[in-house]
Amino acid sequence: MSKSTTGKLTLVSLILMIFTSVFGFANMPRGFFLMGYAAIPWYIISAITFFIPFAFMIAEFGAAYKNEKGGIYSWMEKSVGPRYAFVGIFMWYASYIIWMVNVASTIWIPLSNMIFGHDTTSQWGILGLSSTQVLGLLGVAWLLLVFFLISKGLESIKKVTSIGGSAIALLNVALLIGGITILILNKGQLAQPISSMTEAFTVSPNANYQSMLAMLSFLTFAIFAFGGTEVVGGLVDQTENPVKTFPKGLLIAAGVISLGYVVGIFMIGIFTNWDSVLSASGVNNGNVAYIIMQNLGYELGHALGFSDVVAVQMGAWVARFVGLSMFLALSGAFMTLSYSPLKQLIEGTPEKIWPKKLTETKNGLPINAMKVQAFIAIVLILLVSFGGESAAKFFDKLVLMTNVAMTIPYLFISIAFISFKRNDSIEKPFVIYKNKSLAIVIAIIVTVVVAFANSFSIIEPITTGDYDKTLWMIAGPTFFSLVAILLYWRYERKEKSK
Repeated sequence: MSKSTTGKLTLVSLILMIFTSVFGFANMPRGFFLMGYAAIPWYIISAITFFIPFAFMIAEFGAAYKNEKGGIYSWMEKSVGPRYAFVGIFMWYASYIIWMVNVASTIWIPLSNMIFGHDTTSQWGILGLSSTQVLGLLGVAWLLLVFFLISKGLESIKKVTSIGGSAIALLNVALLIGGITILILNKGQLAQPISSMTEAFTVSPNANYQSMLAMLSFLTFAIFAFGGTEVVGGLVDQTENPVKTFPKGLLIAAGVISLGYVVGIFMIGIFTNWDSVLSASGVNNGNVAYIIMQNLGYELGHALGFSDVVAVQMGAWVARFVGLSMFLALSGAFMTLSYSPLKQLIEGTPEKIWPKKLTETKNGLPINAMKVQAFIAIVLILLVSFGGESAAKFFDKLVLMTNVAMTIPYLFISIAFISFKRNDSIEKPFVIYKNKSLAIVIAIIVTVVVAFANSFSIIEPITTGDYDKTLWMIAGPTFFSLVAILLYWRYERKEKSK
């Protein structure tokens, strides 16, 4: 990545760094699957009401506490207080456990695409076990394998992240070039037609996302698409002329990311007809990205005038490339995230909060804490996968659980920002929100947007009688918040007794 002669990030390199940290390829096919073209306005709304203002908050926090080792714990602890900060960072950490449960159970979909050229996981029944139960057990095996490799200090395996990341960047290029090529060869005809601009961009073709409550619940997906904003906090002091360059870079990056999602979703509509490709029972949140990209290869073959047999083979090879790319990227990310959030949680918070055994390290890693983490993740995987339901519902539940869990920590940070702005004793070397009252209003808007998005996501399944989804979305955050409160209460009692 290019830097200026002073060793600081230039405007272009800052934009690239924010883009690669935030932009997620899978958010486009998943958005199209759930909402069709109607996903586009929600992504724009999320960028304006969440991503841009929240990233500015993170930038101010990061600059004020750049010398603190505790990360977001230090931000919240010095702005609000230690108990609030501990519950906040514990919820942030817990969101990664939920993410691990999701990825350990779904990483087999890219592997299946890589080997077979399409998703076969719904047929993976053995010894009387359903496919979701088999995927659950494979998820447990994956967690144990990763724990073994990391505990042995084989961190070099994480290098697959960069290979996978480069391959996923190629997927974005393939989607763009493939979509434009098909559009030209088909003389401007869209697979997902736009008969009315108003209807196409406001009404979902998905029957499950046509009520107002369901559409509002999609806001959580749109906010999740801008996840990774936390990385912005550490970039302020690395940027050349930050007061001028940083806000400009952030606004451009937000525009590029939003435009990327808009163009990507539109490109999918060029070669994918929702009813003929995505309405089948085998399509779900876990495999939709692979199905859409397989369809890209198939439709490109047809547009080029090849036979149906050749077009099918082109689709299968595109699916294999997508599977390989996603498998490498997810494997590398899993290796890193199986210990880095836990390490920050334990090292960034007061040592006496933790039982002594959990703070013991081996090869620089909190090995006993990693064992407890693996145990919790395994229990969650087994509970969810042996809940008795179809693969589609299983993957939907995992995705919803992850979206809600990963966005809840944003609430803690945006609320803490209000106290941060009110406290004049905190030195603020980098200020974007120069008007204190305006900053507080914006922080309240961000908090309300995230809170409402999660509320709609949790309430919506109840209206369709899908109580299971609501239960799991509530159960995870509730369980982890209670654990955090109990740990801090135990720590306070020990400190008072002294």
